[in-house]
Amino acid sequence: MNSETFSFHVLPLSVLLLMAMMGSASVYAASPAGNQSKQDTSAAGTTQQTATDVRGTWSGTFFSKHSNVAPFTMTVVINPDSRGHLIGTSSLNSDCLKGVQLEVTVTGSQVVLAGSDEEGDSMTVRGTVDKTGTLLKANYILNGSASGRCETDDGTGSLAKR
Repeated sequence: MNSETFSFHVLPLSVLLLMAMMGSASVYAASPAGNQSKQDTSAAGTTQQTATDVRGTWSGTFFSKHSNVAPFTMTVVINPDSRGHLIGTSSLNSDCLKGVQLEVTVTGSQVVLAGSDEEGDSMTVRGTVDKTGTLLKANYILNGSASGRCETDDGTGSLAKR
């Protein structure tokens, strides 16, 4: 009877132990993913900045650092392309550039617009969008030497969201 009792007690005990271990493993396996996702969400909120929404129409004036270069105005319409990447179609009245197709990169409130016109003249605008999300204060650099219209130019300006 002792051996039967012993077997009887060992079997349920081992089954209980196995079930407890499997249950703990399942709970343990599920727990880190659940906790990690909560941690990632809260960590993302504190370490990553929400990107500013720059879609829409922006326009403004840019002033060269060189006194012999006239200021120019630019309007940029920013929308996502078919892959979801932001692109800008610009129109501007510059002696150095015509309409420039721009790739738009946004990191928090930092914005970069970079691209070139059909003749190979290029422009990069780097700036910061204000807290209202409606004013981009920026520096620009352009290289118009591909067309021979201009050499390089740089300066500052701002674009306001309409």
